[in-house]
Amino acid sequence: MTDRNRQRGSAVNADESIFRIPPFYYMHVLDQNLNVTRTEVGPKTYIRQDNEKVVLAPEKMITVPPRHYCVVENPVVRGEDGATVYDTSGQVKLVHADLEIRLAQDPFPLFPGETLKQTVTPLKVVSADTALRLRAVLDFEDATGQKRVAGDEWLFEGPGTYIPRKEVVVDETVRATIILPNQAIKLRARKETEDRDGNHRVTGEEWVVKKVGAYLPGAYEEVVDVVNAYVLTEKKALHMRALRTFKDFKNQTRKSGEEWLITMEDTETHIPDVYEEVVGVTKITTLNNREYAVIVDPVGEDGKPQLGQRKLVKGEKSFFLQPGETLENGIQPMYILEEDEGLILKANEAFKDMDAQKDGVERKPGDRWMIRGPKEYVPPVEVTVVMKRKAIPLDENEGIYIRNIKTGKVRAVCGQTYMMDQDEENWAKELPPAVEALLTQNLDPLADRSDRGPRQRSDQPRDKTKVVTFRVPHNAAVQIYDYKEKKARVVFGPELVLLGPDEQFTQLSLSGGKPKRPNVIKSLCLLLGPDFCTDIITIETADHARLQLQMSYNWHFEVKDKESDGKKLFSVPDFVGDACKAVASRVRGAVAGVQFDDFHKNSARIIRASVFGLDENNKVRDIFTFPQNNLVITSVDIQSVEPVDQRTRDSLQKSVTLAIEITTNSQEAAARHEAERVEQEAKGRLERQKIQDEAEAEKARRDLLELQAKSAAVESTGQAKAEAQSRAEAARIEGEAAVEQAKLKAQASKIEAESELERLTTAREAELKYVREQNDMEVAKLKEMATIETQKFKSQVDAIGAQTIQSIALAGPELQVKLLKGLGLTSTLITDGSSPINLFNTAGGLIGAMGGASGPPAKMRRGSDSSDD
Repeated sequence: MTDRNRQRGSAVNADESIFRIPPFYYMHVLDQNLNVTRTEVGPKTYIRQDNEKVVLAPEKMITVPPRHYCVVENPVVRGEDGATVYDTSGQVKLVHADLEIRLAQDPFPLFPGETLKQTVTPLKVVSADTALRLRAVLDFEDATGQKRVAGDEWLFEGPGTYIPRKEVVVDETVRATIILPNQAIKLRARKETEDRDGNHRVTGEEWVVKKVGAYLPGAYEEVVDVVNAYVLTEKKALHMRALRTFKDFKNQTRKSGEEWLITMEDTETHIPDVYEEVVGVTKITTLNNREYAVIVDPVGEDGKPQLGQRKLVKGEKSFFLQPGETLENGIQPMYILEEDEGLILKANEAFKDMDAQKDGVERKPGDRWMIRGPKEYVPPVEVTVVMKRKAIPLDENEGIYIRNIKTGKVRAVCGQTYMMDQDEENWAKELPPAVEALLTQNLDPLADRSDRGPRQRSDQPRDKTKVVTFRVPHNAAVQIYDYKEKKARVVFGPELVLLGPDEQFTQLSLSGGKPKRPNVIKSLCLLLGPDFCTDIITIETADHARLQLQMSYNWHFEVKDKESDGKKLFSVPDFVGDACKAVASRVRGAVAGVQFDDFHKNSARIIRASVFGLDENNKVRDIFTFPQNNLVITSVDIQSVEPVDQRTRDSLQKSVTLAIEITTNSQEAAARHEAERVEQEAKGRLERQKIQDEAEAEKARRDLLELQAKSAAVESTGQAKAEAQSRAEAARIEGEAAVEQAKLKAQASKIEAESELERLTTAREAELKYVREQNDMEVAKLKEMATIETQKFKSQVDAIGAQTIQSIALAGPELQVKLLKGLGLTSTLITDGSSPINLFNTAGGLIGAMGGASGPPAKMRRGSDSSDD
């Protein structure tokens, strides 16, 4: 404001001497002699003196309307009567560095030195449920006599209008917090204070206000949070934890860190206190009549957890888990044992088992026992269910391996339904990898004996606890060795082999391929034949010609006595390789003593003689027997002979080529001769066919000429005959048409006449029917009209009444009689001499139509005349 006045003063024209001050305006004038500034207030005309200077041009006074205020800095000093105080020099006294709040009053000027720090401002209206937080900046005593010290804070609560003071500043506007049902607000004390209920609160203390409605925090209170109530149901509970020792809503002391549950039985809704926190919402645990649960660390009756203990709860039941309690393995179904099921139990601690006998059985820790179905069983907390057993139904060709865990003895159970007891367990039988592979390849030893490629194994691994089975095919044998008894047994097919716990298969590793290589064929069973095998061997003749032979042997095992001969079968590990080597050695020895030409001509006889040998008669034997394993070779087939040496192969090739050429030339000559013979026969047949064709052509030409002649004759005579026939046919057709036309016209006339007759008949019948129906309708109408009229007249008569009709009929004559009697006439007749006059009519004429009523009916008149007469 001072800056503005200075600017205005500088804007005043220094040469201007007369100032017109309007009403409610003022100006400041400086007396340069006294150096005193005074205020001139309008309305007036001010003439400036030479020693005076206008500091502030005419300015409008400050107007504070009702319910407004302004703040003046450096206000003037006023006396007790409110007048302005001046010093000895005539300058107004000011209270420097002070403020004055001026409310609604008459317009006032600002004296020299006063400034308007805050313009005219409306007073603050504080509505309901709001307040102003006030803070004292100076010590003072308010209107109620309460002393306020600088720094004090308090509230000006609405509704009301706040009148500002210079000692007080408004920090903020505080609004009330609305507390809904099932809600509360958490408050914190900023300084030591008393809450609205008169409770003393220390700095930092928190508390909860649950009263529904609007809550206005105090001057030293602040709203921390709005807390919503937790709604508790029969299926939900609150898990609470104490943050410090306090008393809860049930006036129960809770120590710091203590946890507890609040259920619906305690309260339907719960608002957490400031010294407690909600750990979570606990849902109810419900058990049906087929379930149970084991509670670990249950809470005792004193409300304290019993650490290390367990509690069994059976259904049907619903409960809440207390803080610190947990369910061991959750909710568990009751064990329902069928007739072929059982449970293996183990005691964890000593207890008395009342389920075993009536008097109970004492169980020690570590005891194992088994219960069998059918029954329902819930294990007590002292018992652990080791496993559930089910009886295993076994066919006579099935079995399982069982080991006794106490003695370690292993046995096989086959062909019955068996349930292992508490001291038994399944035992897995391990087999050599090669045997395991042969069992899982699902190969048929007989059908797949020629398959040497890798076979896909079964996706499902072998169950090692089941008895190993192997199907021995027909005409085969399997050797099984018992390592416990140190004995071997041979099983001949067809048979199903079941391995005992200590038994193993004897694996066969036979030679295979061409030429034979060892350990190519792996098998568990030995085929007894007859079968064949093929081998390639290299021989050398006496003239050093090396040849390669591919031979096939037919073989079989000679088994007469299964007990004695069965042991020999597996005495040779590789009978194929042994037999092939023996045969090859014999063939090489025999061929080494003959020339190539001799061998080439007599190879079959030489090889058979070398393999089978010669008898006493110098004949080739039929079989070659191996006495070690009773293997018998019955025949030898030489499939191919190929020279190993290239020169020998070329010579042999030349001889073979020459033989082929000779054979080819002879075949060509024979074919040529045959072709010439066939050609001559074909030519003869062709010439004969030509002659036959020419004869047939001449015969056909003759037939053609005959037909042409006949055609010409027919053509000449046929035209006239055709014309005559056509004319006759035309006349016949015209006559038939005329006859048919006449018939049709007669039929048409007949039809027209019949139609006209029928039309007329129908028209007459329709007209007669119409007239008849019209007459019937007219008769019915007349009957109905007569009935209606009769009914109408009857209704009128019934409505009026017979007495009323009689009275109406007699009313006219009686009136006339009375009129005549009133005239005093007893009997008078007025006539013209030719016709009498009715006196009653005369009276009526004298009186004049008595209401315009018509005269009585003729009969009545005649009656009255006659009576009058």
